Amino acid sequence: MYIPFEELPEDAKIWIYQSNRKLTDDEVESITSKCQDFIENWAAHGTSLAASFVIKYNRFIIFAVNQEVQQATGCSIDASVHFIQQLEQQFVIELLDKMNVTYRSGEHIAHKSLLDFKKMAKEKAVSEHTIVFNNLVNTKGEWEEFWEVPASESWHSRFF
Repeated sequence: MYIPFEELPEDAKIWIYQSNRKLTDDEVESITSKCQDFIENWAAHGTSLAASFVIKYNRFIIFAVNQEVQQATGCSIDASVHFIQQLEQQFVIELLDKMNVTYRSGEHIAHKSLLDFKKMAKEKAVSEHTIVFNNLVNTKGEWEEFWEVPASESWHSRFF
């Protein structure tokens, strides 16, 4: 059951999938439609999940579930991963690779491998003030407060 993202509570569980490249507006439109269909039918043990999604910066797909209504279970999480894998294949993108870092470079959003980011930190091409996307946040409230933060305030700080 689709719930508008902004209506979900602060403690709604989220999953963030970052694309290895910026999606075109046409791709975002198509992915939005597919996500809407998936969320409408997403269930755990036959019970609809009170869920939503948002696509940010033509690069991030964020799923959210109000676990006070019905908790996401192993099977429902597996279904979402399978759906994301289908998107990866259809749009020739990587969404599940967690060994990458996405950060702001001025107004531009950049995406680098973890090794390249570490190298850039060592070479001072990025700093502890660089705004990074902390995709390890777990709830909608954390996402709103701690998703786009200086590297010094996220797990990226270990590189400085």
